[in-house]
Amino acid sequence: MAAPSARCLWRALAPRCGWVLPGLQQRPAVPAAVSPATARPYAAAAAKAAKKDAKRSRQEKAKEAAKEKPLPRRRPLMSKPVDDVYLTWLYRRPSYGLEQAVGMLKRFQELDFTHPKQFVYINVFLDMALQKKKKVDPFSSGVALPHRFTDEVNKVLVFTENEQEAEVAREHGAAIVGGVELIKWILEDEIQADFYVAVPAIIPKLIPLRNKLRKKYPSTKRNSLGSDIPRMVQFFRECHEYSVEDESVIKTRIARLDMPTEHIIANLKTVIQDICTFKPSNFDPIVQRLVIRSSTSEGLLLNLDGILPQVEKAEEKEEEDAADEDQQKAVQESVST
Repeated sequence: MAAPSARCLWRALAPRCGWVLPGLQQRPAVPAAVSPATARPYAAAAAKAAKKDAKRSRQEKAKEAAKEKPLPRRRPLMSKPVDDVYLTWLYRRPSYGLEQAVGMLKRFQELDFTHPKQFVYINVFLDMALQKKKKVDPFSSGVALPHRFTDEVNKVLVFTENEQEAEVAREHGAAIVGGVELIKWILEDEIQADFYVAVPAIIPKLIPLRNKLRKKYPSTKRNSLGSDIPRMVQFFRECHEYSVEDESVIKTRIARLDMPTEHIIANLKTVIQDICTFKPSNFDPIVQRLVIRSSTSEGLLLNLDGILPQVEKAEEKEEEDAADEDQQKAVQESVST
């Protein structure tokens, strides 16, 4: 009986936390297990990294396959269809001469029974690139058309503090005339105009309007700053304004369809010549494509031959004039000797 009682006493006195023998160093009887909550972030990070690597490898394989795969050869577009019914994407877009295109627009109007006095529009696609990474900034301009197609006039405001100049401006059709007292009303949008004209004497006092008016701020570059008030007022009342949209496109109307063909052509060439002045002539032409249409017709691509200004011929003429002057000087020197 002594042995069983001794064993029971030993079990009662022995520690329950994994001690093997009294006096020995404590050591866990069972190895500690890693908590699932602790291991979860590391497993998630490893899975995410593996997923990224797999995605990257798939992308690299796709790129390599695309490089190895030969590009499909595109069928060259044909020039002119034979039949009246054809697939347009199989043929090059036809281009027309200016006079022919205007005649076609007039014919479309007759066949469709549309309004004969509808507007004629042009879409001008521009090449704004200059040397290196520079390019032409988007611009707006006004041009006096040789043949007006509307009775509407622009609202012109004239800045001047001289009573005589103010009276001259009113006589020539200025809608608003005044001095620095107009600045507050313009900043508060109480007064608005299509064009703003000023004399040189008042321009230092108009600096608060620079950010408000922006491109409409009077300047010599836009011919809206000067002393010839009658000329400026008449020009801006009747001028046709256009501007660059989407950084490289100009969309503007130029005439009415019932006008004579010669008048429509003259207006179009006037606008194109003004657009060409915004890019130096030693670069590629600023006008890349030109489309003409009416309010109800499709657009017709124009052939640019004969529309763009002849820069090369002008340069040759200048060289010829310089050569003639040199010859005349040589003759005069020989006669004097």
